[in-house]
Amino acid sequence: MKLHSLFLRAVSCAFALLTASVLSAADKPLKVGFAQTGAESAWRTANSNSMKNEAAKRGIDFKFADGQGKQENQIRAIRSFIAQRVDAIVLAPIVETGWDPVLREAKRAGIPVVLIDRTIQTADESLYACFIGSDFYEEGRMAADWLAKKVNGTGSIVELQGTPGSAPANERRRAFGDAIAKYPGLKIIDSQSGDFRRAGGKEVMEAFLKKHGKAINIVYAHNDDMALGAIQAIEQAGLKPGQDIIIVSIDAIKEAIQAVIDGKINCTVECNPLFGPKVFDTIARMRAGEKVERKSFNKDELFDSTNASAVIASREY
Repeated sequence: MKLHSLFLRAVSCAFALLTASVLSAADKPLKVGFAQTGAESAWRTANSNSMKNEAAKRGIDFKFADGQGKQENQIRAIRSFIAQRVDAIVLAPIVETGWDPVLREAKRAGIPVVLIDRTIQTADESLYACFIGSDFYEEGRMAADWLAKKVNGTGSIVELQGTPGSAPANERRRAFGDAIAKYPGLKIIDSQSGDFRRAGGKEVMEAFLKKHGKAINIVYAHNDDMALGAIQAIEQAGLKPGQDIIIVSIDAIKEAIQAVIDGKINCTVECNPLFGPKVFDTIARMRAGEKVERKSFNKDELFDSTNASAVIASREY
């Protein structure tokens, strides 16, 4: 009888410990690691802030790593997240290739990876759970179609490319080239990377102006920060941006929309950086066992002199 009583007491204690452990795990905040590309632009800063603010609002244990523009830093961050046993990893890949080994490590650890903003190239699509971002090809096409109408299909273009090997640079370049191929009078006379940075845009535009001079009448920039840098170079050369040289860009940050209102940028295509709510909603759905969309695109708009004034006051980034 005494042994039976001791056995029941032991079972009761074990059950209590197990219940406490389960409740403790359930009460623990969600832990998410985010490997960001860097802080190369106002768009990127808005993207990071959206993720941080939404995580704080939801009580998520948020691990943020700034890649500082280097893939090796992002890979190191992902391995750190795996070691910390996060519940999910969010990755904004700086370039498209070279991710398979570290993503296999995450998969073996049972940690789902959500890609945001930029895609990757991999033969094993199971290495990431889903992609949330913008349609970079569509953005490039929208910019090209607007430009072709604006200049009646004629002009000499210099292109400020984004980071070499990155998805937005690759797709925005490809889409723009495909679209203007329909217009024999529209030609890209030079193309160089400004690395998505304002200083890079200014430096490359200065070189373009020295090399081509007044032959340039259009700038196509893969993002607004490079376009704003190009404006500085154009003004320093004694020319009027938006008049002497048409400027078409992508991102639609608030500063660029103001430049549209001021007549210095002629058109900017939106690339919405406010990913936080959608990313954490998606992670919550995955943890609940729900099926999520393999690819999910944000809706982007185009802003020019016809609609920029109407949106500037409400712009969040």
